[in-house]
Amino acid sequence: MTNVTIIKPKKVLSLRDFKELWDYKELLYFFVWRDFKVRYKQTIIGIGWAIFQPFMTMVVFSIFFGKLLKIPSDGVPYPIFVYTGLLFWQFFSSALSETSNVLISNQAIITKVYFPRLILPLSSVATKLVDFAIASVILAGMMVYYGYTPHLSGLFILPLLLAITFMASVGGGLFLAAINVKYRDVRYVLPFFIQILMFLTPVIYPASIAGKYSWILAFNPMMGVIQSARAGILGTAPINWTLIGISFMACAVLLAIGVIYFKKVERYFADIA
Repeated sequence: MTNVTIIKPKKVLSLRDFKELWDYKELLYFFVWRDFKVRYKQTIIGIGWAIFQPFMTMVVFSIFFGKLLKIPSDGVPYPIFVYTGLLFWQFFSSALSETSNVLISNQAIITKVYFPRLILPLSSVATKLVDFAIASVILAGMMVYYGYTPHLSGLFILPLLLAITFMASVGGGLFLAAINVKYRDVRYVLPFFIQILMFLTPVIYPASIAGKYSWILAFNPMMGVIQSARAGILGTAPINWTLIGISFMACAVLLAIGVIYFKKVERYFADIA
């Protein structure tokens, strides 16, 4: 009797993929550490750049939108109000932008060595999470300066909000990274899209300013994250758990779509990257 070996194509997504990610966890750590070092290599202020960008953006927004245009800030000092939104927004936008181009920037590695390709997008987002932690120090200092004490509810809800932002960044980044390998238009369209999306997200203004049209903003998952962060940390309003639930489900669906599409076209990366 002859033994017959049947070769079947690998499933789009299976438990083996998650086990493989765990087996390569040291490589994930290496990529995060490499990206972090390369970004601040040969710079004068080093990791200070992680603080400089959101801080200076906060200063500009506070002058033009807070002082000149008198945009309301739910009863809290405008610098704290806008900086809280900027922390989460820049984590999302920079992670999305970086992840969408991660396959192109690591083309030499992809075409020569095998490893789970999901590690590259995950490492990009994880690096931005480190930047978020560093920039959060400024928020703590600003709250001390203005005499604000963070609510305990905000500290407990923070990991959940970071998880939602992480899912949105990874899900959207995986989808765009897979498309960017074949169609390089993504690198030109995405910055414009992110700029427009920022003004559709309550970063520089409260969601209540939209009045009866505020429900339109709810379609943006980052709206729920930023509004809940302000409600939890600054106590601007009661925490809307329904809005958090909607944001979580939307980002979970986005993550699932991104992972499935990424894994579906992964076999072609080395050929067309």
